[in-house]
Amino acid sequence: MDLIVKNVRRVGAPDEGPVDIAVADGKIAAIGPGLAGEVETYDAGGRLACAGLIETHIHLDKSRIIDRCPLPEGRRVNPVTTVAPLKPAMSVEDIYARAEATLKECLVNGATRMRTQVEIDPAIGLRGFEAIGALAKAYEWAIDIEPCVFPQDGLTNYPGTEELLVEALKAGAPVLGAAPRYDSDPGAQIDRIFALAREYGVALDLHLDVGDSTDHMDIRKVLELTERFRLGGRVVVGHMAKLSLMPPAESAAMARRLADAGIAVTVLPATDLYLMGRDRDHDVRRGVADANHLAAHGVTCSLSSNNILNPATPYGDCSLIRIANLHANILQVVGAAPLRELFLMLSEHSAKLLRLDDYGLEVGKPADIVVIDATSPEQAVAEIRPPLAVWKRGRRTVTRQPPELHVPS
Repeated sequence: MDLIVKNVRRVGAPDEGPVDIAVADGKIAAIGPGLAGEVETYDAGGRLACAGLIETHIHLDKSRIIDRCPLPEGRRVNPVTTVAPLKPAMSVEDIYARAEATLKECLVNGATRMRTQVEIDPAIGLRGFEAIGALAKAYEWAIDIEPCVFPQDGLTNYPGTEELLVEALKAGAPVLGAAPRYDSDPGAQIDRIFALAREYGVALDLHLDVGDSTDHMDIRKVLELTERFRLGGRVVVGHMAKLSLMPPAESAAMARRLADAGIAVTVLPATDLYLMGRDRDHDVRRGVADANHLAAHGVTCSLSSNNILNPATPYGDCSLIRIANLHANILQVVGAAPLRELFLMLSEHSAKLLRLDDYGLEVGKPADIVVIDATSPEQAVAEIRPPLAVWKRGRRTVTRQPPELHVPS
């Protein structure tokens, strides 16, 4: 053995009481009470442990550019058109530096796995893809990073974009995304993205259905194509803010369709809360899809950060637990069970969404371990409790000291 993490409460076994986790050669070798050995030991003191938090949808490549962007005039915001003029000047080195600063914050907040969206078009070329690839390699000691390449500014209306996407796919990009809202022909973009995904055998992760009305929803076409080509389990849709505009019975019916088709949903509370409802100057809608409601009807859901310090989300500290707490506030969630479900949308459910077979605090799995300053998942979410220690494949990557009160004697 190389390491024993003692006295942890596992998220997946909340009633078993504190146990010890023994690690050997980067994998979990044993779990149980009273494990001992002449090895490095960390006493978690009965705190919560999970196999790492998972960012399922974050834009490292365009994080930390808020200081380069003009302030919005009026209530309407279009972050895509705000960012587009900046792209030609973004070098590989610039993207890497900003992405690295954001990644470090994700690490200290407990992330050990990540899918990051990477924009591809003639203005940015493959510089973002190159920078994120280099970053993933440099930080593989701390986190597994999976890039999802996608056309943010359009595909059918932006000549040269498809050729660059194909180049990235040929270079090994494992996931393909889409943003049909910003295409002059949204349906044609979706058709083409599905065709490319089938041709190159990659998964799909699509930005979908942000807007002020349910008059048109691209999810219907995505459902049809997913079912036609039997891609269930390989399709994720992010945002889905328009679900928040549906009456409960309609959103429940849509949720059941998504579950039956095997389409997972990533809800992005910070961004959608900031962007939605800007057609109104009072009684502003929240605009965030209810992840608990979706999960109750069988949909695999995750919660994620999306953007950090850019025009779509001009704030953020990369704390997924804070994102879960924000979702709970927006959707007025109360009670241990639904709060626990939100924590699982940062961990176990996220692992399912990303099809990670090697995730979990189980014997034989990689020793990715995060100790959180809480005794239960619901406490972690309700109180925004931080991670105190992180290991990646048995190697310590993060240490945070709990605060200490200096009481006068």
